[in-house]
Amino acid sequence: MVEAQQAQSGNTVQVHYTGKLADGTVFDSSEGREPLEFSIGEGQIIPGFEQAVIGMTEGESKTAEIPSEEAYGPHRQEMVLEVDREQIPEDIEVETGQQLQVQHPSGQQIPVVVTEVADSKVTLDANHPLAGQNLTFDIELVKVAE
Repeated sequence: MVEAQQAQSGNTVQVHYTGKLADGTVFDSSEGREPLEFSIGEGQIIPGFEQAVIGMTEGESKTAEIPSEEAYGPHRQEMVLEVDREQIPEDIEVETGQQLQVQHPSGQQIPVVVTEVADSKVTLDANHPLAGQNLTFDIELVKVAE
């Protein structure tokens, strides 16, 4: 009998997952899609998820609680910007919850969410939408490859 291989750093793995917020709201899932494939130890996914997969064997399922520090990090106030309404192109009708791209002086495009709109000011949040949140993942290890 061949012993099921345990996932370890350096392996490429395939997993099915469902990610939930503390209140049980599902924010992402691989259900109905191909499994998520990634290489352990390459930083392709959040650290807590990677750690949860290490040591699992093919076919195993588990639920992992991942604190915000091991997920998308804390919500950082310095990532919240207030800009003058004139700095946003006139053809963009800004509204709360809207996602925009801003260009960093380095040329990099940064996704932001509009969190507040006033007559002369617009508040933009460049934190990841899940920053500051503890996450729960139901994980099924589908396949381990060398």
